[in-house]
Amino acid sequence: MFFARNGRRGRRRALVATMLAAAVLLTGACGADDPENEVRTADGQSFDLSPEQAGRVHAERVDAIAAKVPQPIRDRGTLVVTGSATTGPPLRFTATDDRTYIGSEVDFAALVADILGLRLELRSADWAQNFVAVDSGAVDAFISNVTVTEERKEKYDFATYRLDNIALEAPKDATWAYQDRKSLAGKRIGVGSGTNQEQLLVRWNEQNVAEGLPKIDIAYYQQTTDYYLALSSRRIDGFLGPNPVAAYHTATTGQTKILATYSGAGDALQAEIAALTRKDNGLIGPIHEALQYAIDHGSYQKLLERWNLRSEAVSASRVNPPGLPKQQR
Repeated sequence: MFFARNGRRGRRRALVATMLAAAVLLTGACGADDPENEVRTADGQSFDLSPEQAGRVHAERVDAIAAKVPQPIRDRGTLVVTGSATTGPPLRFTATDDRTYIGSEVDFAALVADILGLRLELRSADWAQNFVAVDSGAVDAFISNVTVTEERKEKYDFATYRLDNIALEAPKDATWAYQDRKSLAGKRIGVGSGTNQEQLLVRWNEQNVAEGLPKIDIAYYQQTTDYYLALSSRRIDGFLGPNPVAAYHTATTGQTKILATYSGAGDALQAEIAALTRKDNGLIGPIHEALQYAIDHGSYQKLLERWNLRSEAVSASRVNPPGLPKQQR
């Protein structure tokens, strides 16, 4: 199930209704009190889709960390965090009111704000516009499944909080199997534009073509609803995207399967997801300390468990670690 904004409201609502029905059929029930606000996987994992988010993990202000926040932000009293409007559950998506943003990435932003003693103010934008908002100073941080890359490190600072794993998702009845990148030759594979998944897919395609194999037909999508419609209608053979989104979709609908998972950096290194700020503005240090405090004191682990992301846990937050290598130009 997913709730992502786009201009095709009627089609999206119909699709959401279909996905909810699929989830109910898969699990038998979605919650006795309010089934529209909950979805449950076949193995019993429950996700709260309500705008109230009563189960959100919170923490107390830590004065020693809060004191390190730049004075203008402390004076304002808010932490302004932007994120992608189209990431998809369980990362960042809209609740059942079709308005309130929820998900693990929202919870991470809220947890950091708690520890810094600030009120969270959420913003949303298309992927590329989030970087523009950080550049202009309109927002303090971009927290929305952002991968650390060497190119981004030239302009931004990072504090990591989750492993970056991606998945190749295909229709459940797909008859093709994945062995390595060569398996994608001649296939039509969807991907989000401007993402590290796109970089990886483009690199695989270049390697395949150099070896005389048919090219990968790359299809670009920005909206979660659009690429899942493409998968369900067999307009694409697979979609390469964030592993948490693929795992959630597969578990709650039973309509797709994951053929393979990888590090978001491919074979180069284990990629990591991080909070992003404008470089050298004094904020990444307190955010890093807040994340490490959450890791050390257990609220981090509770947050991951809430969204079934335990497999993407990190043992420590890192500032500006090695990232996805620069593309050859």
